[in-house]
Amino acid sequence: MSDDSSQSPPDLPGQRPLIAFTWLWVGAPLAYGLYELVRKATQLFTG
Repeated sequence: MSDDSSQSPPDLPGQRPLIAFTWLWVGAPLAYGLYELVRKATQLFTG
């Protein structure tokens, strides 16, 4: 029985910019959407 679940994934320094870009690609629209949601919900409940 091997214990592979405790091993961390290999560090791939060449892929760090790609991972950062991917997080930005997803995170920026998500943050904007959440901002607009809060802004419009505030307008809805405050009149």
